[in-house]
Amino acid sequence: MSRAPQLDDSAAMRDRILSAAFEAFHERGYAATSTLEIATRARVSKRDLYALVGNKQEMLIAAIEERAKRFQAPPGMPTLRDRATLARVLTAFGTQVVREVSDPHVLGVFRLAIAEAVQAPEVARTLDALGRESARSALRRIMTEARAAGLIDGRPADLADQFAGLLWRDLLVSLLLGVVDRPSPRAIKARAREAAEAFLRLHPDREREPLASGGRVVKESLRDMPSRKTR
Repeated sequence: MSRAPQLDDSAAMRDRILSAAFEAFHERGYAATSTLEIATRARVSKRDLYALVGNKQEMLIAAIEERAKRFQAPPGMPTLRDRATLARVLTAFGTQVVREVSDPHVLGVFRLAIAEAVQAPEVARTLDALGRESARSALRRIMTEARAAGLIDGRPADLADQFAGLLWRDLLVSLLLGVVDRPSPRAIKARAREAAEAFLRLHPDREREPLASGGRVVKESLRDMPSRKTR
């Protein structure tokens, strides 16, 4: 018997375990969910559960890690040579992050972390370390490259926080509270594009600043020159 079918079976079984774990965590809470319940939902033995994933906390980590992979910088990100390219990259990244985070399953992880903040604080710590930090790290990388290319000034971490604020505004809180619907793909892209444009307006092109103020500089120079007496 070849190993390929066995590997496929193991991968499918692992996916079932993670899906069952997440559903159970979401419905019953992390602290109240047992590994036996997860194994029953996934239709696997506890032995297979521990062999393929591990204990309950390892299941939580694995589930969040799977979703955190979606928060990386856009694949094949172009070299940031000009501000137009930076705008496109920020728009693509913003679209990707809002699309993934607004997914009902991902919002469920956030709600789980909030609900278990007292009974199981490790849920929030895991989400912050593996999920949110993955997105922040990818955005800091973009800002670091943009600064190295001379496109913007500032600390990458501060720039990343600023763009994230422009991107989200109060949308995430509203989604978590369930007071707004998930934005459509078109609305998500428009939000990301507007955030990128607003961000770049806050950080104007340094090469164009002297040109924009050139008229004022000339006028001030003429004003400061000694006047000639007319005869």
